[in-house]
Amino acid sequence: MPEGDTIHRTAGRLRPVLEGRTVQAFDAPRLVGPGPAPGTGIEAVEARGKYLLVRFADGTTLETHMKMSGSWHIYRRGERWRRSRSAVRAVIETDHGWLAVCFSAPHVRLRPTTTGRSPGRQDGTAHLGPDLCLPDADQAEAVRRFGVRDGSTSMAVALLDQRICCGVGNVYKSEVLFACGIHPETSVRAVDEATRARVVATAAELLTRNLGSGPRVTAVVDGRPGLAVYGRAGAPCGVCGTPIRRAVHGIHARSTYWCPTCQPAPARPVEG
Repeated sequence: MPEGDTIHRTAGRLRPVLEGRTVQAFDAPRLVGPGPAPGTGIEAVEARGKYLLVRFADGTTLETHMKMSGSWHIYRRGERWRRSRSAVRAVIETDHGWLAVCFSAPHVRLRPTTTGRSPGRQDGTAHLGPDLCLPDADQAEAVRRFGVRDGSTSMAVALLDQRICCGVGNVYKSEVLFACGIHPETSVRAVDEATRARVVATAAELLTRNLGSGPRVTAVVDGRPGLAVYGRAGAPCGVCGTPIRRAVHGIHARSTYWCPTCQPAPARPVEG
């Protein structure tokens, strides 16, 4: 599943093509009802956690979530597409000959645009916590939301809860916990508020650091920039040399990587 930095990068590529332009044609084969009519202005392209939103001047917003399979492509009118038309979920053609094409996204919705004047309406992102890809993200609110989570939840699961803070996926979950020296099975209740604040700040720092082009980098390992633990099961930790481990966590069995030395396991309660 794309992480928050990937969606922000995608939004950055789409903005020059869509923002300030008008719709020449719109098609979303699986949506019910009409989409934006030709001549409708395109007001904004936004990333919100793992959602990508295209806001139109007619008061509607196209909301897409890529999950594991989706992607957005940009083409010139008449250019050959790199994916099959059977995978198309939305096409926005603009007045200056560009097409933005969404392929294989399992979540595509056209909703009324939410504004401050319509508090009764909510788009699909209303439940999300602060977006840590944004430089002005409310980190204190994310820390507060950790505090109202079920205390028995592991940190590996809680970091993926987009209601606490959004943008963190499997890669950053593992990298943030390594950077903070926290074992993934540590319960939320075992982490004090100051450490939660450090976790949130670290996630925000790593996400915003990777919003530009180029490969994702969270650490320097063996003199090369890359990832500290994610995808490196069995390889030596770049700090202590201990083999990195992998396990799955949560009801969705999401992969987590960690160093058992740099991230010691939480103490087990004494029975008796």
